[in-house]
Amino acid sequence: MNKFVLITGASGGIGQAIAYYLAESGYHLYLHYYKNEQSIRGLLDRLDQFGGEYIPIQADLAEADGYKKISSQVLSLDAIIHCSGNSHYGLLIDLEQKDLGDLLNVHVLNLLMLSKELLPKLYAKGSGNIIVISSIWGQTGAACEVAYSTVKGAQIAFVKALSKEVAPNGIRVNAIAPGTIATPMMEGFTDEELERITYDIPMGRLGLPEEIAYAVGFLLSDKANYMTGQVLAINGGWYT
Repeated sequence: MNKFVLITGASGGIGQAIAYYLAESGYHLYLHYYKNEQSIRGLLDRLDQFGGEYIPIQADLAEADGYKKISSQVLSLDAIIHCSGNSHYGLLIDLEQKDLGDLLNVHVLNLLMLSKELLPKLYAKGSGNIIVISSIWGQTGAACEVAYSTVKGAQIAFVKALSKEVAPNGIRVNAIAPGTIATPMMEGFTDEELERITYDIPMGRLGLPEEIAYAVGFLLSDKANYMTGQVLAINGGWYT
């Protein structure tokens, strides 16, 4: 296999799981990160066994032009996995404009502009995939996460619209909407809070990052050739 995939947010728990699974499957990877260089270096060490080409790219997607630093370093490309994310918890009435701006830049503005900049590379091949890691809250919304739910919902609208626009060019666009996944982001929750979340999930547990990675692998594969504009909900039956 000689296919190159860009993963934004590759230093996070889900991003690392996706990177490992795709490297194991034979893909070459561009690995975007912002601050967590140590995580990326550790990931590169783990991927070395697979013998592919793995290229780290540092960029701050909270900045409006963050996408430029990524797009300028991407050469051959077969797929984009938009996995970057930041969160915000609190009442809407307490929301600061700076926090909203960061959310919009990371989840919407840079996602659109990076896709726009890189689409010609997919057009040139006559095939390709764009996969957005959205969220269960983009589908159903969450109190105290209004801004986050809004940008995640915008990602789903992006997927549904762009999928129709680029389908004639052989490009598929899909989303994955994870529920609560056991990543380092969950370390800020107390045992009581985690127990309450788990109780609400019909399957009785949090999801694993690898379970999101497997779904990404499926969407990239020929087995999903007739799927586009879809949102795969991976949430243990939490919201259906």
